[in-house]
Amino acid sequence: MLLEKYCFDGSKKPDLKLLPASGREDGADKKQIIRKTADNQTRMQKLQDRLYADGREGLIILLQAMDAAGKDSIVKHVIGGMNPQGVDVYSFKQPSREELAHDFLWRTSKCLPRYGKIAIFNRSYYEDVLVVQVHQMNRSYRMAERIISQSDRQFFEKRYGHIRSYEQYLFENSYRIVKIFLNVSKEKQKERFLERIDMPEKNWKFSHSDLKERAMWEEYQSVYEEVIFKTATKNCPWYVIPADQKWYARYLVSEAILKTLREMNPQYPAMPEEEKRLLSECRQALLGENKLPKAVN
Repeated sequence: MLLEKYCFDGSKKPDLKLLPASGREDGADKKQIIRKTADNQTRMQKLQDRLYADGREGLIILLQAMDAAGKDSIVKHVIGGMNPQGVDVYSFKQPSREELAHDFLWRTSKCLPRYGKIAIFNRSYYEDVLVVQVHQMNRSYRMAERIISQSDRQFFEKRYGHIRSYEQYLFENSYRIVKIFLNVSKEKQKERFLERIDMPEKNWKFSHSDLKERAMWEEYQSVYEEVIFKTATKNCPWYVIPADQKWYARYLVSEAILKTLREMNPQYPAMPEEEKRLLSECRQALLGENKLPKAVN
């Protein structure tokens, strides 16, 4: 299965320089892939309907990436076809004062979907081992001295452990997590940044601070490799998706979501025999235009 090529379960460390950022390496045919994506979306919609009716598991789709990798595009073009009543989207940006006054998992824990629903995390608690680590922001936290006095290595190793335990906790409490890293190349990011600068309708997407983050590209790549390796598990693997061609990224993300929904295997609730009997009576009453039977208390 093609998707397995991009799946990391903790048994090996990804090398982002060697992993493809486009679909050319896979010999992908654009028209065929777009058709397959549409087919996947139809299947996802049917499974989502069953998930919502079943109401016994929740699904979290977690998106991480460098700027301009296409996170918003994935939300719009892959997940946008689902029933909006069963999907909530959360974007996690720089933490507020209130969020900084709690543990780093607090702000995302508040957004866990109820069983039967899907939550999209556009960025997530992983920012606290990515941006925080690259910019060495852990030293600025208002935390107990016993925490701040740890070395950087100790601090982040413990956070990796917290994340693994948290995700296993969610798995054991009827949640599934699809973790997506959109692997965009530095050249493609430059192209998309220039597009945002040159096209007035896209100016709002660009910030001068984006160039500051781009200047730390190598640091981010190195930290991403470590974070993916240290937090990938059998139950909560990472999918490192080539993102230079959005149509191909959408297809692979749809494959990952569809795979997880199939593993969840939600079913429509079975109706009790007494209610089935009432349905039959209601049907006969409607056909015969008789008075509807009283509901059983």
